[in-house]
Amino acid sequence: MNDPYKELAGSLRDQIAGYTRNAVSGITSELGTITETGVKLDQFKHEIQDYLVADFPVTLKFPAFHLLGTTTSLIDAEGNPLGESSQRMRFDFEESEIEDVNINLSAGLKPGDRVVVLNCNGGKDVIVMCRVVSSGG
Repeated sequence: MNDPYKELAGSLRDQIAGYTRNAVSGITSELGTITETGVKLDQFKHEIQDYLVADFPVTLKFPAFHLLGTTTSLIDAEGNPLGESSQRMRFDFEESEIEDVNINLSAGLKPGDRVVVLNCNGGKDVIVMCRVVSSGG
């Protein structure tokens, strides 16, 4: 006897997979290199000067942790110590969450950086998604 719930679940899964294939069918990804004035894709001979950069608004969640350090009683305007430092101390931090943090990928990109780029809208738009580095460091 066929289970109607399994058949329904299978049908929904197949439909969702079809919608997903159609939605991303025009999106390809490739590697590129940031230049002084744009991004140069590995598979495209021209530099692209008008490109997009992914934006990642996040909420940072910190676990409880501690740090070891010293304190300085007085500092100048630049933060340089004017007085004596304390003995080493332990600073305990409670678990906390910071909302509305924005990871500014664009500000961290430098010429020569290797990046993953998505081609969208038939190649009319390119989006730099992230910087990539060798697994060796």
